[in-house]
Amino acid sequence: MIRAFHRWPGLIALAVVTILSLSGAALSVFPAAERIAAPQAEAGLTVATLADRIQAVHTGVEQIRRSPSGRITAYWFDQGTPGAAVIDPATGEGVASADPNQTLRWLTNLHRSLFLGDGGRIAMAAGALAMLALSLSGAALVARRTGGWRHWFAPLRGPLAGRLHVEIARIAVIGLILSSTTALWMTASTFDLLPDGGAAPAFPVQLSGDTGFAAGQMATLQQTPVAALRELSYPYPGDATDAFTLKTDRGTGYLDQGNGALLAWADLTGWERVSETIYMLHTGQGAATLGLVLGLMALGVPAMGATGVLVWLAGRRGRPRIRGSQPAGRAGTILLVGSEGGSTWSFAATLHAALTEAGQSVHVGPMSGFAPERYAKAERIILLAATYGDGAAPDSAKGFLDRLRALDRAPDIPLAVLGFGDRSFPAYCAFAKAVMAEAQAKGWPVLMPLDTIDRQSPQDFARWGRALGEALRVSLEVSHQPVLPKTETLTLVSRRDYGAEVQAPTAILRFALPRATLWQRLTGKGFARFTAGDLVGILPEGSAVPRLYSLASGRRDGFIEIVVRKLPGGLASSQLTALEPGDTVTAFLRRNPGFRAGRGRAPLILIGAGTGVGPLAGIVRGNAPRRPIHLFFGMRHPDSDFFYGAEIPTWREEGRLARLVTAVSRGARPHYVQDALRGEAAQVAELIRDGARVMVCGGRDMAAGVADALAEILAPTGLTPAVLKAQGRYVEDVY
Repeated sequence: MIRAFHRWPGLIALAVVTILSLSGAALSVFPAAERIAAPQAEAGLTVATLADRIQAVHTGVEQIRRSPSGRITAYWFDQGTPGAAVIDPATGEGVASADPNQTLRWLTNLHRSLFLGDGGRIAMAAGALAMLALSLSGAALVARRTGGWRHWFAPLRGPLAGRLHVEIARIAVIGLILSSTTALWMTASTFDLLPDGGAAPAFPVQLSGDTGFAAGQMATLQQTPVAALRELSYPYPGDATDAFTLKTDRGTGYLDQGNGALLAWADLTGWERVSETIYMLHTGQGAATLGLVLGLMALGVPAMGATGVLVWLAGRRGRPRIRGSQPAGRAGTILLVGSEGGSTWSFAATLHAALTEAGQSVHVGPMSGFAPERYAKAERIILLAATYGDGAAPDSAKGFLDRLRALDRAPDIPLAVLGFGDRSFPAYCAFAKAVMAEAQAKGWPVLMPLDTIDRQSPQDFARWGRALGEALRVSLEVSHQPVLPKTETLTLVSRRDYGAEVQAPTAILRFALPRATLWQRLTGKGFARFTAGDLVGILPEGSAVPRLYSLASGRRDGFIEIVVRKLPGGLASSQLTALEPGDTVTAFLRRNPGFRAGRGRAPLILIGAGTGVGPLAGIVRGNAPRRPIHLFFGMRHPDSDFFYGAEIPTWREEGRLARLVTAVSRGARPHYVQDALRGEAAQVAELIRDGARVMVCGGRDMAAGVADALAEILAPTGLTPAVLKAQGRYVEDVY
């Protein structure tokens, strides 16, 4: 709900909000420029002295004004001709024209009303209201994304457009809330929707009847500093029934022109002070520095608008239109999708087509749109739920669990939940499991037990589809053809071969980095951004199923590198290890957020065997901050498969690698990486106790052996691999 509330005001009011913010940013410069250009009164100068100086130069002075910037302007008549000038308070002489700045006037009219009078004022007020709604909902979304208000400035992950959107928002949001709130107040005041609150003094009835008393001799003016002056208006010449009117930042009063006596005075009311403060906060008049800061924050609005549109467009591309989807109120099957990158939607399209062919009426929508009150004819609800990161809800399922928990009772409609994930991640299908657990706690009737799909397996999906058909008592064949991401051509630039001596031919393959377009850099698509440990999908010739390999390089390295062992009968590995420099392959990038080194200076314990050392070597290579890294590397024999053996001494000299421990399994005494860990048990336990993060990459059997060894090593400390995984300090990439 918050996401939709944030999205639509922004998209609908984007043009008005952009004009409002850009014109406001431009206007914020003028108070500061006026403050710099205007001659300032010396400290302690009184209004009486200022009046004497001005009257000595301009005998027909009628009014003296002081703006919040300190600029003093005088207005006079000289032989029937009106005059006005900006005054130097030190001399009383005019130093600049008092004519309004035409650029300022034009910008002000644009900002207030789009040159459309009251209709334009209402439109701009609507823009301010939209900005306020965007700011408040955006603040809530930032807090949700960063894990709470206390983590407001926590590091971000994700596509560049989304990160820029949030980075700008969490700096500018306070200023935008302040600007939009004060704008709405001022609009309400303009249309007399707020009480006046003023209390000007009644004009005095009893006057001396005399004229000609010099302003410089009046005691009240002698006691009023110029810094407090707003306006001094002289009486009409020759009219003994008129008086001086003095306005200061304290209130308004009348002075007798015959003897200088203070005839009446009224202090500013609390309401007037609030109104003036709001005017100052919005315009920067009297607070030039604050105005500039708010203006800079306003410049973030068009940037957030552009990045917000990019995020929205990326989301729409990730959610395909499914033809034949029925309205929710008329469908017998409600199919809701929780997807982050968009791949789960393709499974939903396949299932929708199969159910429709079997005679079912199906509505397909996002899990974030869950609204059981709309499902009037529903006989079943099916949820396809992917998991984002370490168990979080994916983008199209935001708010689902909150809505479910808020229900007094679960829908009386049988439920089936199918989770999508990757078993190599610690939080495999965690979101789907959380949904099912909450549904069961609510007493939601179950159509089928929770099931899962590993790595988007079409075979797993077909098996589940047959089980769904049995539950529905219909013949259901779900044949899913994966919709692959947009691919790019990678050109091999170099290769290094290992392992022939131990019958395990392996190659380190380095490909040229494709040039990223501006769109890819903004959205994070393609190979515009990746780190060691992310995955590259290779499409081998003769197969529609991609093979995934862990990257041994990051974008900053300037190349794409993988370590590939030729497997007996392996289609992709055979083709890859046969490549020569200049040959090409078709590939795409897939994020691997569950396998990251994380930020900070805590030590890293990297554990890998065979080709699993590839992404670990990439992490070491990218360790420019010299974070302490301890690498445990299992190999068959150092003469055959000591991958990256040539680079490791350099990495150690540069401080990128603190320590290397190797384990050789084909030597005189077979030694595996878990044995190497046990041999360094004391230091390993101390590192983990002090906050080290453990990263394991390689085969499942190796990973299981490593987990057992660490369980033994950590037993005296009270820690376990399971506890470390729950803390996010133990991550695996296993195959």
